[in-house]
Amino acid sequence: MTDDERAVAPPLPAAVRGRVVAMAAEALGTVPPADVPAPLRSVARFVPTKRARAGGAALAAALESDPVFRQHVAAWARSRHEVLAAAVEVGAPPPAADPIEVAALAYLLRPPAWTDLVRRAVGALDDDSRLAERAESEQAVARLTVQLEESRASARTEIDRARVREEALRAELVEVKRRLRELEAETGRLRRVASTAELAAADVTETARRAEASAATETRRLRARLAEAEAAVEAGRRAAREGRSADDLRLRLLLDTVLEAAQGLRRELALPPVGSARPADGVSAVAATVAGVGDVAARAHAIDDPAVLDQLLALPWVHLVVDGYNVTKSGYGTLSLAEQRQRLLSGLAVLGAQTGSEVTCVFDGAEVGGVLLQAAPRGVRVLFSPPGETADEVIRRLVRAEPTGRPVVVVSSDREVADGVARSGARPVPSTVLLRRLERA
Repeated sequence: MTDDERAVAPPLPAAVRGRVVAMAAEALGTVPPADVPAPLRSVARFVPTKRARAGGAALAAALESDPVFRQHVAAWARSRHEVLAAAVEVGAPPPAADPIEVAALAYLLRPPAWTDLVRRAVGALDDDSRLAERAESEQAVARLTVQLEESRASARTEIDRARVREEALRAELVEVKRRLRELEAETGRLRRVASTAELAAADVTETARRAEASAATETRRLRARLAEAEAAVEAGRRAAREGRSADDLRLRLLLDTVLEAAQGLRRELALPPVGSARPADGVSAVAATVAGVGDVAARAHAIDDPAVLDQLLALPWVHLVVDGYNVTKSGYGTLSLAEQRQRLLSGLAVLGAQTGSEVTCVFDGAEVGGVLLQAAPRGVRVLFSPPGETADEVIRRLVRAEPTGRPVVVVSSDREVADGVARSGARPVPSTVLLRRLERA
């Protein structure tokens, strides 16, 4: 270690110290692990900005106490600032160079008389700081001078305005005094009028008292007549209710007799019940306008318009049977099974309320691990297939259990399910049609 290296470094300004620490943080990543001081090993894995922030004090201490580490940092600085470093090492930095960079490189490179370089750079920083402060002070004085002139001009303007207002107030005061004299004269006249009015009011009060007494007598007489009229009305209502009750009883007996006679006559003549047309005939009519194809499998997949589904659900006593997971995995496949069921059942509840149809939704019971719904939505029947049986088989049993002639609509994109329920008289509808209808709902 040379005498210059052992020289005591002058105090570094905060800006120079910050620059030295930043260079050391950058260079720390290039130092061989064996030459990294022990206090810096915990921060060596950080990025340079975090090294400077978290280990700034440790970096500064290592530069001061560990010559080997400082030499590594100096080599890194020399490679990044070749021209300026060469000038600093010969003791002749350019006059236009940044004093902070010159002081930081002199501190790291430690050329002969490096402390003088640091002091000169620090002095240049102080001169720059004083020049900046002086310039700032001059600017502040100029600003204050301008503000003072503006304040004086504003004060003169305000004084002129105050004089104008004072003259206006004096004129207004003269007018107010004149008006006050007129009001005093008017007040005297009004007092005389008020005295005359008080005498007239006493006469009116006496007249009103006598009229009030007369009105009270007339009111008592009218109340007595009103009570007599109300009693008469109540008696009339009571008599009317008694007469109407007797008429209602006679009408009810006559209606029961007519109904019993009509039922007996229908049984005797073996007449068919009213409304004997089967609702399933309407399903066939809707299918003919949509497809017009012959085989069952083609008709099962002919519907692609939600409006046709609305026509089917408008039939009397229609039963809508839904293959649950076949629909949800087509429309909500990214959701969990519980979320799929909840979303589908919510939509079916709205659809059932809108159309008034009976709605049944069937899910595969094996896929839910025996966990059933806590509560089914209002208006929707929810079924899970029992162990050893699929939802498709439950749907077929539901269709076979319906009486002949009742319209049944089965929603499933499974070709086998569609063909099977179509052979049993149900109307198959693809899952995509129901999904589009639920989006509209």
